Amino acid sequence: MGEPERIWTEEQLLSDDVGKKDLIKFLQDHASKEFLASHKLLGSAKNVAKTSKKENLVESYNQMFDTKAFKDAAQDKEFDDMTAKAKELKMTEKPQEEEEEVAAEAPKYTKQTLKKGDGKNFPSKGDLVSCWYKGMLEDGTVFDTNISDGSKKKKATPLKFKVGTGRVIRGWDEGLMTMTKGEKAKLVIEPDWAYGRKGLDKKIPPHATLTFEVELENIE
Repeated sequence: MGEPERIWTEEQLLSDDVGKKDLIKFLQDHASKEFLASHKLLGSAKNVAKTSKKENLVESYNQMFDTKAFKDAAQDKEFDDMTAKAKELKMTEKPQEEEEEVAAEAPKYTKQTLKKGDGKNFPSKGDLVSCWYKGMLEDGTVFDTNISDGSKKKKATPLKFKVGTGRVIRGWDEGLMTMTKGEKAKLVIEPDWAYGRKGLDKKIPPHATLTFEVELENIE
């Protein structure tokens, strides 16, 4: 499929001429599955429309073009394989009576790939991972990072921990297991999967949505 063209002007997007279902159908026809999942746009247009705001759909429409997150058969297959693996992991981790609850819970984070990984090596629960990261508040304030002097990684130490075991916030555990070795991604994590209503010390306020740029350097 070739690169789609913008069919609506900004004025049309903000008018009543373009409805939520029109935007959702266009995005589902032209955006990659990873992009749709990260923006919570998978599923029937009717159901997506119930939970989506018009301004958020307009933002997704523009972002799809800005980031060139267009439908790609190979990438979509990789996403389907990744999703199947993630479901398989959840099936083995949860008792049978909880399976329906797990399937119904929507992810409380979004992911944007900044640099592709090898596309093959995904971390599994309990694997020791090494990561570079930068954590930011909604206003852009950096509250934590293990990268010294911007990009001088040689003078810094990667963060190592066993993924999927609760050593870090849930948004990290869940997000990292969708990444492959060498991948760098932006994770925007909602409070429930971050530090919740209490926050953390003086660095992170209560009910804070956090943004992390994370690079998965190695899996052991």
